[in-house]
Amino acid sequence: MILELERLSKAFGSVKVADSIDLAVPAGSALGIIGPNGAGKTSLFNLISGALRPDGGTIRLDGRDITRASTRARARAGIARSYQIPQPFVSLSVFENLLVAAIFAGRRREAEINRDCGDILADTGLLALANRRAGTLTLLERKRLELARALATAPRLLLLDEIAGGLTEAETHLLVETVRRIKAAGVTIVWIEHIVHALIAVVDRLLVLDFGRKIVEGEPRSVMASTEVREIYLGIEA
Repeated sequence: MILELERLSKAFGSVKVADSIDLAVPAGSALGIIGPNGAGKTSLFNLISGALRPDGGTIRLDGRDITRASTRARARAGIARSYQIPQPFVSLSVFENLLVAAIFAGRRREAEINRDCGDILADTGLLALANRRAGTLTLLERKRLELARALATAPRLLLLDEIAGGLTEAETHLLVETVRRIKAAGVTIVWIEHIVHALIAVVDRLLVLDFGRKIVEGEPRSVMASTEVREIYLGIEA
């Protein structure tokens, strides 16, 4: 397993955002995560990436305990993430945004970084915008840049946080194809998304969270058909 969570817990006062979560993600797989707003999805990513410290439990990467490792140490170990609201360095060019991410992870030499960043821009449809200032990009272009920056760190585990939000149906289809290519290249993906049909087109398994608790995990279409999901996530009385 590339990622293992064991009884992972985090609370802010009386509000539990992670309630003794157990999870195992095989290398090369894709896991989708859904749940209502406030379910603890982004908090889970913050715990895995190191932005939050857990109150209890263990996080392992390739069997190694990284629970107390820094954000940069986790990036160097191969964990990358995108953010629901794109956060580019607006005064830098698109290409420079990728360079900053790649240098932060610090896993390759300069020549490799320049070559790989060019390849990533091509694969995410941003090559023609390489010299454009990031602050001038459209929403779709910013979403693509958010994904490209994460890929620039050469991740083995990629955490995607609602990268389809706000996109048109055609744009979502293009995004799904890009994520499929990333998975086919051997990158393990954990994807939070409200656009469920996009998730189901890519992921092998689906996990549902509610109030920081793991409700159900399994084959995507079976999970979506379950009574618990219809009641908790979709708000439909079973």
